[in-house]
Amino acid sequence: MTRRFLGWLAAGLASVAAVSPAARAQSEPAPAAAPAPASVPAPAPAPLPTRFDLSRPEISQFVRDVIRRDGFTRSQVVSVLRKAVPQARAVDTMNKAPERVLQWWEYRRAFVSDKRIAEGVQFWNEHRASLERIADEHGVAPEYIVAILGCETDYGRITGRDRVLDQLMTFSFEYPTRAEYFRSELEQFLLLVREAHFDPLTVRGSYAGAMGAPQFMPSAVRRYAIDEHDDKLDLWNDWDDIIASIANYFRQNGWQPGAPVMMEARLDPNPTFQLDTRSLDLNTTLDALNAQGVQVDATLPGSTPARLIAAEQQDGPAYRVGFANFRVITRYNSSARYAMAVHDLARSIAERVHAAAPAS
Repeated sequence: MTRRFLGWLAAGLASVAAVSPAARAQSEPAPAAAPAPASVPAPAPAPLPTRFDLSRPEISQFVRDVIRRDGFTRSQVVSVLRKAVPQARAVDTMNKAPERVLQWWEYRRAFVSDKRIAEGVQFWNEHRASLERIADEHGVAPEYIVAILGCETDYGRITGRDRVLDQLMTFSFEYPTRAEYFRSELEQFLLLVREAHFDPLTVRGSYAGAMGAPQFMPSAVRRYAIDEHDDKLDLWNDWDDIIASIANYFRQNGWQPGAPVMMEARLDPNPTFQLDTRSLDLNTTLDALNAQGVQVDATLPGSTPARLIAAEQQDGPAYRVGFANFRVITRYNSSARYAMAVHDLARSIAERVHAAAPAS
């Protein structure tokens, strides 16, 4: 899902987005005898065309593949693709990843603000009946559904203004590093348009093609989105559809009802652990962490799969331990910091909601 960030944070936090920008091309160092002058600017990228040439070999092959795999006619595919407009701004945004990853305390400050917590409480109260019913049906804690909406689109306020067709076509055929992924999503978009009777020329989303309040890529819409009641899927305005779709995403990716997401870790005086940041898999157990000097106050079996996560504070290093439900959140966006932000926002929202509830 792709993944998926708020438009106003896309440039500043692009390095940890679900659809992460490709690594910058590394230029070869000049020979020592003839160093390149420091003042020589890098060559500017070629400007994008104003329209896509559908006779280009890679586009023609895509059209043939879609016709063969999905039962479209040529006219059905071409009539849509020919109306796509290349978006240079999208490519520029994808290329402008910051040079460093934000520290956890900086990242948290951007996502878990008092304003966003208060608005999450307001959202819960406004949609309480549907939220709690759907969360119970799917076995997903309601606060995590609310927190996803808060982190992704500011509770549906910022869903993106870009035409999804334009963005997917641009990244499919003008951004070679991620072309295979985006061509798959473009094909999924054509299928979604046919199945859900969307107008392909009016569907709008993020600069990377994510749609609606949940910011689902087309493949995620087809796989996880749920129409709750009226045979008309709407991830922009129908809150029952939106809430149910996020809950289904969590459930289908292995959410464990009532199980913890993560806990704070305490370190022994001379811990021996090594932090692995190459993947987000649950690559250890509580017993193994304990043997390496990492302690967690949890009444869980020592064999519980876990992962040690860096949670840097302004005054120095800190660590948390994530469990299976933490891994589920990273399926939504492949960033440990994102999952921690969702967790902290969810916990803060739930605490305020329950504190305000009348005693039974």
